[in-house]
Amino acid sequence: MGKSAEKGTKGSAVDSKNAATTEATDTDSGTARPTTAITAATPRRRQARGERRISQLLAAAAGVFCRTGYASASTNAIAREAGVSPGTLYQYFPNKEAIAIELGGQLLQQANEAHGRAFRPENIHRPLPELLDAVLDPVIAFNCENPAFWALMHGTGVPGIAHEHEKLHESLLSRIEAVLRDRCPGITPHELAHTSNMILGIFKSSLDLILAHEGDERAAYTAELKTVLLRYLEPMITTTHPH
Repeated sequence: MGKSAEKGTKGSAVDSKNAATTEATDTDSGTARPTTAITAATPRRRQARGERRISQLLAAAAGVFCRTGYASASTNAIAREAGVSPGTLYQYFPNKEAIAIELGGQLLQQANEAHGRAFRPENIHRPLPELLDAVLDPVIAFNCENPAFWALMHGTGVPGIAHEHEKLHESLLSRIEAVLRDRCPGITPHELAHTSNMILGIFKSSLDLILAHEGDERAAYTAELKTVLLRYLEPMITTTHPH
């Protein structure tokens, strides 16, 4: 009898312990919920908070880089812009360069996606004026919507960014060469390289002017860029797809 009672007591204790490890009381509703759900949800909440904080810091850095340039920017200024303490910033990024590399990497990926949308096959086979609209508009729009991209890609001196930007430049040059090769079947390798570099050079110098203005002035410089490229390319590009 005593042993049965003791066994029953031990069983109740074990059951209570198991219940304690599998359930917890929800202080808001008063209902029991599994602690496994709590422990699983907590890291996800922390991860989500961390991702939001990183996005907040990168957005703040983009604003600071645009206003002051990369060289003059500081982690203190970025933290101020984000509304957090420098200590909070250092929980996520060890220095300004790390912030620039993370932000630059995201913007480079978005730039590649914009270039992909611009150079779709269906765009390449359009008449020249429509081709220029289809190619230039998404690329210009990306740069206007992300002014920090221009600030980071030019003159930062950050090795990781410089290398990736060079790869982006080569990729864009290759896309231009592919269009010329398709639309100018008789073009020589020398003419192809020369013309592609001229097109990219004209675009980059004009983009500087476009980004420096807003509204009607920006639209006017965009229209001028298209006019310049149209007049430059008209003599060599066929008005319809040769095939």
